[in-house]
Amino acid sequence: MHIGYYTNAYHPTISGVVTSVSTYRKALSDLGHNVFIFTSHAESYEDPEPFVFRYPSIEIPSFPDLPLAIPLSASIDHIMPALKLDVIHSHHPVLLGQTAAHKAEKFNVPLVFTYHTRYREYSHYISLNQKFVKEQIDHWLCEYLQKVHHIITPSDSMREILVDKYGLSAHVTTIPTGIDFSLYANTRRAQEREAHGWQNDIVLISVGRLALEKNWKTLVEAAGSVIRKHDNVRLVILGEGAEHEQIEKQARALGVADSVELPGRIGQEDVPGYLAAA
Repeated sequence: MHIGYYTNAYHPTISGVVTSVSTYRKALSDLGHNVFIFTSHAESYEDPEPFVFRYPSIEIPSFPDLPLAIPLSASIDHIMPALKLDVIHSHHPVLLGQTAAHKAEKFNVPLVFTYHTRYREYSHYISLNQKFVKEQIDHWLCEYLQKVHHIITPSDSMREILVDKYGLSAHVTTIPTGIDFSLYANTRRAQEREAHGWQNDIVLISVGRLALEKNWKTLVEAAGSVIRKHDNVRLVILGEGAEHEQIEKQARALGVADSVELPGRIGQEDVPGYLAAA
């Protein structure tokens, strides 16, 4: 098959969606399919893999790692008919997700959509009445879902949101994002723990972007209550983002700052080592 993936973010951006898109592309390619990536331009980055088509983009100061795609490209429009796509797979409902829907209709091919994200939780980025913003998110998401032939959710809990909130049940399939086990083949727990100075500590670890919608406040509060009872427990949060300072501040207020580690942005190749040590 010839499959067109439309995603607002791809390498070098580090995110769950990028990991999912990259993982699925590799798996489908290994099965003999051709997967073409349509995404936003990344400044000073040269793609090491073939068939990545990039739309122009603009940088947003508040989101330096997520360029805003401008879904207009004469060169991509020119080459698309030659790709003879059998299906278009969208990973976002906005920006290039809308372009994906338009292209699917134009070339008369099925449109698949992966519902990666709880979009209502992003309403705080818009400085308007939050009830109104959430209602608008529901409205445009419902409109987009009507254009889609099939929906994929990465977990059953995400599928339940579509069923409970939007009344969808048919044409929704849960397919968990795969794991590349080769990354974990050579991890050495004892050596990793020694390298991080954790010795006999009980290590709780989480990986993710440090953003408000990820609800780190609840995790730090819960871990803090455990740490205060057991001084050999520590919380390690891998990732970077706007909430870094707030997490540090919360840990100090709870009196557990010495047991909460924020190593920052970690390369994907280093994450298995941290997980093996936890």
